[in-house]
Amino acid sequence: MLDAISKLSPSGVGGVNNAQGLAQPTPAATIPNPVQTEPLPTDFGTVLGRMTLEAISTLKQGEETAVAGVRGQATTQQVVEAVMASEQTLQASIAIRDKVVSAYLEISRMTI
Repeated sequence: MLDAISKLSPSGVGGVNNAQGLAQPTPAATIPNPVQTEPLPTDFGTVLGRMTLEAISTLKQGEETAVAGVRGQATTQQVVEAVMASEQTLQASIAIRDKVVSAYLEISRMTI
């Protein structure tokens, strides 16, 4: 049986025949290794900046999905998931803002 399969495909078992116009499978070597990522930043400003950019991206995605739902281009489940993710992100952002304001007020009350 394996001989019959290898005869169908010039590249052997599991290969793809290019004469039919089909794409070759992606080799495993080109898939990025999740372990080899850039080191996490230790600077608080950098971490806060990245979190802010991710929050903005999540909020934009939620808004775009909601608009797509109104147009009928997204399912109700997709809209609900995107809106809930946006709500969670907004609540986290508000909590962080409140902590920063509280810390600022605490520092401003300190005597010099």
